Parts: sequence; structure tokens; C-alpha cells
Amino acid sequence: MISLPQGRVLIVAGSDSGGGAGIQADIKSVTAMGGFAMTAVTAITVQNTLGVHGIHEVPVDIVVAQMKAVLEDIGADAVKTGMLHSAEIVEAVAAQLSEENAPGVLVVDPVMIAKGGASLLEGSAVSALKQVLIPLATLITPNVPEAEVLTGRKIVDIESQKAAADALLGLGCEAVLLKGGHLPGNILFDVLATQETLQIFSSPRIDTRHTHGTGCALASAIAALLAQGVELTAAVEAARDYVHEAIRTAPGFGKGHGPLNFLAALDDGIAVEEDDEPVSRH
Repeated sequence: MISLPQGRVLIVAGSDSGGGAGIQADIKSVTAMGGFAMTAVTAITVQNTLGVHGIHEVPVDIVVAQMKAVLEDIGADAVKTGMLHSAEIVEAVAAQLSEENAPGVLVVDPVMIAKGGASLLEGSAVSALKQVLIPLATLITPNVPEAEVLTGRKIVDIESQKAAADALLGLGCEAVLLKGGHLPGNILFDVLATQETLQIFSSPRIDTRHTHGTGCALASAIAALLAQGVELTAAVEAARDYVHEAIRTAPGFGKGHGPLNFLAALDDGIAVEEDDEPVSRH
């Protein structure tokens, strides 16, 4: 028997023609985690596993109109943002999310650079991200390079990850998940920080080039679970398990950074478990 989707997630992000990241990865991940995905496309990328070969930005008024059309009719339990590309789009999205009918849950994945190295966020948009969007966020999910840009700090180990996560909390968001996959080592560490707690998640590194869309998948999976009322720590843990399994069972498509197995949650039956309490800062 097929279960009906639980939790409406509006995804505001760019399209990836290769299907491995962006809106396409977001939709697949939200669906795999039992949510209902809706979209507002911010940019169309010409993209495959070898890289980004072109970007066409969607006009700001069309981005906002997509958001309004969804929110005024279907509604949303959570919003997840990905590639926003320009300061104008960041500011317009933030303004729309400040309206009365905006959902209470916002997951911001501060997408800046594609897996192949192409820039997905204009330099002028970084300050807009920090000033108007991140302060609205329930959770932000930067990787190490993104966190370094946002904080101006060099991150080289778990201690500097913790310090950077605290600095990011200072931007006004409720929680930070600072992902450590770009740091060396056989064990990867992610830091989940709130004003009250600090928690470290770890997992073994998988030796593979098929990691395209991992950030999109993780943030979207978390958003889908939060939209269903799952507590933050449990949502992060379940989403991390999902992405780990999606990498492990990646189909091997493409000549470069290949996509994940977005059906991993369905194949492996990823469970949401209420785990031990996070470590209090007090």
C-alpha cells in the first residue's frame, strides 16, 4: 500500500538538467522521505556530472510569483532554499518569507559552488544571504567552504568547525549544521549547533566520486522531516543516514561526479529515531 505524502515542502532553488542536484535532487529527496515537494525555480543550469556549462537566471518577479502561487493555494509546512544566484533573488525570497502566510520552518542550504567548481552564487549575494535570509532560518546547512565564506574563518578540524558554527549562529539563525565532508580523514564529522546545545555526528567516508547533490539531498531530507513534525536532532540523524546510504548505493551514472541513489530511503527503510538528548552548553 502506498502512503500519502506527509508534510508540504516548498523548494526555492535552481534546476540541474543532469538530475543529480538542485531542484531535481530536492524533489526526489523530499519524496523519498515521505513529503510532498513543490518548487519555485530560481535558475536553469546547463549541467551534467562533468560540470555546469551555463546558467540562465529566472526573472525575480517570476520566482516570487511561483512562491506566492504555491503558498496562497496549497500552503507549505517548510521551505527549503538552495541556489539563489543573485542578491536580488535572495532579497525577494526573504521578503516573501517574511509575509504572514510563510511557513514557520525554513532550511537554508547556502549553495555557492557546484561540485565541479562552478560558481552558483554571485559575490554580491553573500552579504544579502547573511543580512536578510539567514536570520529567518530554522536551520542552515553550509559545507566547509561555504562556512568559511560566511564567517571569514579558516576551518581545518573539528574544533574550528565548532567555532565557525557558533559564529554562524551569530547571524541570527536558530540552528547550524556545519558539514565536514571537505575536511580530510576517514571519518566525517558534522556539527549541529543551537544556542542551547552542540552535537557532533560522525560517519565513515565512502571512497567514491559519486557525490553530486549530497548537500541538496541532505537539506531537503531534513526539511521534509521537519515539515512532518520530527524534532531537529532526529531529523538530522535520519537525513544523514539517508544520504550515507544514497552515496553507498549510487548508481554510477556519468563520467564525472555522479548522482546518488535517491530511492535509498525506500530501499533500505531509513528510520527516524528519537535519539539521546543533545549535549547542553550549560
